[in-house]
Amino acid sequence: MALNTNLEAINKRRIFGIISHPDAGKTTLTEKLLLHGGAIREAGTVKARRNSKFATSDWMEIEKQRGISVTSSVMQFEYQNKIVSIMDTPGHNDFGEDTYRILTSVDSAVMVIDAAKGVEAQTKKLFKVCSMRGIPIFTFINKLDRQAKDPLEILEDLEEALGLPSVSVTWPIGSGLTFQGIYDRLKNKVYIYRTDYVIELGEKGVFGDELNDVISPTNLEILRNEIELIEGAGNEFDMNQILKGKLSPVFFGTALVDFGVTAFLEHFLDMSPAPAARKTTTGEVSPTDDFFSGFIFKIQANMNPAHRDRLAFLRICSGTFERGMNVTLSRTGKQFKLSQSTMLMANERETVDTAVAGDIIGIYDSGNYQIGDTLTTCKDKLFFEPLPTFPPELFMRVRPINSLKAKHFQKGVQQLAQEGAIQVYTNDYNEIVLGAVGVLQFEVFEYRLKNEYNCDIRMESLNFSVVRWVKTDNPSSLKQYENARTMIVYDHFMRPLLLFANQYTLNTFAERNEDVVLVEALDVESELN
Repeated sequence: MALNTNLEAINKRRIFGIISHPDAGKTTLTEKLLLHGGAIREAGTVKARRNSKFATSDWMEIEKQRGISVTSSVMQFEYQNKIVSIMDTPGHNDFGEDTYRILTSVDSAVMVIDAAKGVEAQTKKLFKVCSMRGIPIFTFINKLDRQAKDPLEILEDLEEALGLPSVSVTWPIGSGLTFQGIYDRLKNKVYIYRTDYVIELGEKGVFGDELNDVISPTNLEILRNEIELIEGAGNEFDMNQILKGKLSPVFFGTALVDFGVTAFLEHFLDMSPAPAARKTTTGEVSPTDDFFSGFIFKIQANMNPAHRDRLAFLRICSGTFERGMNVTLSRTGKQFKLSQSTMLMANERETVDTAVAGDIIGIYDSGNYQIGDTLTTCKDKLFFEPLPTFPPELFMRVRPINSLKAKHFQKGVQQLAQEGAIQVYTNDYNEIVLGAVGVLQFEVFEYRLKNEYNCDIRMESLNFSVVRWVKTDNPSSLKQYENARTMIVYDHFMRPLLLFANQYTLNTFAERNEDVVLVEALDVESELN
C-alpha cells in the first residue's frame, strides 16, 4: 500500500488516557498538564466550587454540582513540538464502561495513584484493560505534599497488586511536612519543593556534596539509602519493555501545587509512543496508509445545550482527514460527507479542516453513527476491532411522569442509549428497562432527561442482577421462561436477553434448559453476529 506524506506530523502526536481511583487527583493532574501546554490560563481544580471555577474536563453541569467526572473528555494542546491529546476519563466506578471504551482509542495510559493509599480497586480494573491491549502505562504517584506511604512500599504494591514491574524515573525526598523535592534519576537533577531551584548533580549523583546544605540530614540519609537500594535491586530502565506495556516508568509529585508535573510531562513525551498500527477484523491498518480510516468510540448529545446537537468522537487511524470529504460507514455501506468537524477542548470547539492519524475529532451526527463504527475511504471492506460491551448489574423500569412528554422521553432515551451512557432495553409490553453498572448512572440519566429533554421520569427498581443474551432464531419461544425471577427484554438491535434475579437463578436455568444458548456480554458481538 502507498504511504501518505504525514509521517513527521504523525510522529508528533501523543494520545493518552488518564486513569485512577476516584479522588486520586486525576482531573487535577489533567488541569496542570493543560496549563503547561497553554491550553488554559488558570487551572480550575475540582474542589474550587465556591468560586464557580471548575475543572476544564468537567464540562457537564452535573459534574460541576457533584464535583466528580461522569463523562470522558477530550483535550488537545501543543507542548515542546508535540501535539498532545488527553482523554480524561470518569474516575467513578459506576462509569467504568465509558472508561473502557476510551482506553481502546489511546496509545498509552497515565495511571494516577494516591501516595497515601497506593493501588486501589478501580485502578486494578482499569489496569487490566490496558494490560489486555498491551498499552504502555506511565505511573504518577500523587499527593506527596501529604503524608504518604514509603515509596519503596508503593513500588512493591504496584508489582503485587497489578503484576506490573516498575522503574522509578523520579524519586521523592520526604513527604507531607518533610517533603523537600524530587530527584530525577535520568537527568541527575534535584528539584526543590516550592521553589524554582534546580540542582545539577555531579558524577556521584545524590552521594555527592551538592545536597549537603540543601536537604535535611535525615531526608538526605533516607534518600541515599533508597537510591542505593533501587539501583542495586530495582528494575533496570528498558525502553522496549516500557513500549510493550510490561514495565511502568514511575514519577512522583503533587499535582495540586504543580510540583513534579513538568518533569513527568517532559519524560512522558520522550518515552510515550506515537500512533501505531491498529488491529482490524482482517489484519492491521498503519497510520501511514494512504487511505483515510477511523473509528467512533464515543457519542455525546447536547454538549452545546443551545444547539441540542450530537457529536461522534472519531479516532483517526490512517490517512488524512479533510473537511468535506466523503467516507463510507462500513456497517451499512452508506457514504457520508464529513462537512462539520471540530477539534475539542472538553465542550469547547474549533472547526478543523485537516487532521492526521493520532488526532481525535468530533463530527456532527444526525443519528447515523453508533459506538464502534468504522469510517473509511478504503475500497476494501474494513472494520476495526469491536469495542467491549459490559453486562449491567442494576435494572430500572422507567416511564415519563407526564404522558404528553412521551416524544421528549423517547428521544432522550434513544440518544442517551446511543451514547452508551446506559444500557436501554424494551420488553413485550413496550416498557423501557434501563441497565447500569452503578446507581450514579441512573441519577445522571434522570438529571439529563430533565435538564436536556425537559422530561421528568419515574423509575422503579427491578429485582434482577444478571443479564445474558440468548442465541435463538425464535425469540417468541422464550416467553415460556418468563416468571418472577426471569424477564425477557430486547436490546436496540432487537436481540433477546434474559434478566435473572441472581447468579443462582441463572445457574439453575442453565442446568434445566441446556438447549438454550446464553451469551455473556463481553462476547456478544462475536457470538451473535
